[in-house]
Amino acid sequence: MFEIRVICEPSDTDRVSQTLAAAFDTGPARHYPTRDRKRVRLYFTADHQPTDPESE
Repeated sequence: MFEIRVICEPSDTDRVSQTLAAAFDTGPARHYPTRDRKRVRLYFTADHQPTDPESE
């Protein structure tokens, strides 16, 4: 398990969340403003997605 931090525009939070959820097994994002309050910091707890036993 690991953590991913992304700094993005507030309008991009849904797109970033969806993209990371497609690539990793993520929990819900924690949202915090950046120091300048113009962007958002997103923190995701993530893990590699389970491998498909049929693909091995």
